Amino acid sequence: MNSFLPVVETLPNGHPVKVYYQESSLIQSLILELKEVNPADDFQKYYNVFNQLATIEKRFVRKENQLFPYLEKHGWEGPSQGMWSFHDNLRDQIKLLNNYNSEKNTQKIHENIPYLTLGIERLLTIEDMRLFPNAMDLITEEEWKDFYIGDAEIGWMLDEKPTPYPSVEKEAYIHPSEDNTKRDLSFSLENTFHYDEGYMTPEQVNLLLRFLPIDITYVDENDKVIFYNRGDDRVFSRSKGIIGREVRFCHPPKSVDMVLRIVDEFRAGTKDVAEFWFNFKGKIIHIRYFAIRDNDKNYKGVIEMSQDITDIQKIEGEKRLLDWD
Repeated sequence: MNSFLPVVETLPNGHPVKVYYQESSLIQSLILELKEVNPADDFQKYYNVFNQLATIEKRFVRKENQLFPYLEKHGWEGPSQGMWSFHDNLRDQIKLLNNYNSEKNTQKIHENIPYLTLGIERLLTIEDMRLFPNAMDLITEEEWKDFYIGDAEIGWMLDEKPTPYPSVEKEAYIHPSEDNTKRDLSFSLENTFHYDEGYMTPEQVNLLLRFLPIDITYVDENDKVIFYNRGDDRVFSRSKGIIGREVRFCHPPKSVDMVLRIVDEFRAGTKDVAEFWFNFKGKIIHIRYFAIRDNDKNYKGVIEMSQDITDIQKIEGEKRLLDWD
């Protein structure tokens, strides 16, 4: 499972691949703990270890949104399809076990944990023997340097944040949620653009999009992702690796056909809106797709909007007064 480790150990601290292997070591130790603990005898210990292992979701999302786009750029699309499907299978197993955890059904937990651990071990082996060696051959040193900010936005399984790569002065990177710098905005028209109605600076437009309580992703007429708003509390994780990426590689394989059908219908002009709603991590998520057309009705792409409507669905009656006091 660690045949590529001797090469990885020669990499500088903070290198994305070295961080993946630090996570791999943690994952292997957690799997060993899961194999040794009996949920029926010590459910709390099992539950704590399982929850820590379930943070492997961060690793999946980093690979899907950070690593895979660069591999696609160099002509290797296999991981975006096959390995993403593997991720989804493991997600389904984690979801199933979470259901059994809520019921404390230790018999079902005992029966199903091996499927999860064996699946993760198989994934780590494929990563070690094929994914990361090929990634090191394909991705340039300059490209690896682009990973850190996007990786930080998604997060790691590790207790401590990895060393920035390349190394930077302390506090050089400030996450948007921690950036409290007050900036002066110019209201001079020479620094603004005229939109449908009114004038705004590019910075004001960026702030508007950032603070909208809705996730927005814009796919152009060539099926390439050209924009997403970087809010502090997104429904679904995104990173800059998806910019310029084909939309078919930005969704799990099991939903790609549906997404492509939406795009095709929008392009053909037969449909203009598609919407869905479902439960996701205890929240009700509403997703809408809108066809974008210019004044001449020419197709210009798709906007995907995602919103957590859990609290909105609970609204009843009326509220006409401010309740701050």
